[in-house]
Amino acid sequence: MKAGWFTRLVALAFALVLALPQVGRADEHSSAAAKADSGDAADKDEAKKKGDKKKSEDDDEHQPAVTHHSVTIDGATFDVTATAGNLPQKGDDGKTKANVFFVAYTKDGAEPGERPVTFCFNGGPGSSSVWLHIGMLGPKRVEIDSDAKPQRPPAKLIDNPYSLLDVTDLVFIDPVSTGFSRPADGEDKQQFHGYREDLRSVGQFIHDYTTQYDRWGSAKFLLGESYGGLRAAGLAGYLQDRYRMDLNGVVLVSAVVDFRTISFGGGNDLANVLFLPTYAATAWYHDALDEKWQQQPVEKVVKAAEKFANGPYLRALSAGAAMPAERRAEIVARMSELTGLSPEYIERADLRVAMWQFGKELLRDRGLVIGRFDSRYSGYDADSVGETTEHDPSGTSVFGIFTSAINQYLREELQVEDDRVYEILTDRVHPWNYGRMANDYVSSASALRQAMATNPFLKVFAACGYYDLATPQFAMQYTRDHLQLPDELRENFITRYYPGGHMMYTHEPSLAKLRKDLLEFYDAALGKDAAADEGDDEPALNKAA
Repeated sequence: MKAGWFTRLVALAFALVLALPQVGRADEHSSAAAKADSGDAADKDEAKKKGDKKKSEDDDEHQPAVTHHSVTIDGATFDVTATAGNLPQKGDDGKTKANVFFVAYTKDGAEPGERPVTFCFNGGPGSSSVWLHIGMLGPKRVEIDSDAKPQRPPAKLIDNPYSLLDVTDLVFIDPVSTGFSRPADGEDKQQFHGYREDLRSVGQFIHDYTTQYDRWGSAKFLLGESYGGLRAAGLAGYLQDRYRMDLNGVVLVSAVVDFRTISFGGGNDLANVLFLPTYAATAWYHDALDEKWQQQPVEKVVKAAEKFANGPYLRALSAGAAMPAERRAEIVARMSELTGLSPEYIERADLRVAMWQFGKELLRDRGLVIGRFDSRYSGYDADSVGETTEHDPSGTSVFGIFTSAINQYLREELQVEDDRVYEILTDRVHPWNYGRMANDYVSSASALRQAMATNPFLKVFAACGYYDLATPQFAMQYTRDHLQLPDELRENFITRYYPGGHMMYTHEPSLAKLRKDLLEFYDAALGKDAAADEGDDEPALNKAA
């Protein structure tokens, strides 16, 4: 991203009106002037009162709800303040363009400049931050069955001992048109709905929040899920270019950074390669593989599938019709062995099975389809002969309970007074403008690489679920390994894997491991490990004690 592309002109105009009283020689003229001045003063007072009233009403409209809570994490209890409301987003002319809804949690008694702050958002495009907010990071989380079973509504909110509030303040952002965020009256929503438009809007929110809440002295992190990973990677570059704001860390949860890695068809065989290991993990989970593979842990199954996908399978797709028939039969047999699909189906698909086809075919003989967001989930589908699923069992299992939970939580505990629909996941952001990328694959990889190269202290953490058929873990590996980073910076990109799906935090063992891994990541990004190693000459045993 070029800095000049984002430069805006800021013009402030001031008008000074001077009024001089008239002086008359005659008493009646003085009296008339006095009456006129008195009337003018009264009019001005009345106008001022009306202006103050209007200003007060505007202030009330944007006055956030502030509540206080006690949180217990890792055996320690402390108090936090929750601030929930709209942050007006203004243009260069001072006019409000949008009101961006956010929920911020800050630890009481901590100096803002001495405590990290993490800006969190989900993806879509069109998703609010509800999933990260009450699924993974906030002080409360939705109680979810870790075994991928549907739950009886309504939702139940429980304390979240896996929150990161003990190490960082958290700010959850709802991009414009999601959650309670809306364009201002008369403003065109399309100025917010696009790849670059979104970076400008969310980037401005981060700048404005940082300024208004005195967080310029804080270490800063971004945490994005799914399309929020594309946004986070892009923002890492945009915030540097536009505001000269350096970050300490970027966390990518089940993220996509390069759309080539997840886009089927159009001659793009890369997605077929990168999804295959997740097909293998999914088939293993549903007992659809031969016994020799079912006896292995999922990690070994995935590793074997990665080796096949990145070697023989990739070469087979590249060869196309030029591959000898005998070799092709070997590839088909191996692919069938690792994915649970029949050789006949793989042949009919010309070795290229899209994600939605796999979700429909794997358990077709059982009358079931599998979930896209979390392939551990399965469900019934009336159409037993088609190639696409009627619904996503993993989505329909959680959408309703998260919706009821966030509406209850915002209004009852955070005391947000807003009777509009809280848009959990909306299509009102479409059409989404990809601009110059319209005839190319959307990618923030170059922005992330430049941010990491410009700021060698910037660290990136990617959390990937083995059962994620939306943004598979092998795709993130590919993105990481093709950032063209120098060797000394490659270690700044850390990847960890979990036995969950796209929202791996709905699987409690994965959530527990994710918190542990993130604590280590934050320490590394903040330089705590290096400081401990450099600042203490005592023996390691004493330091550990």
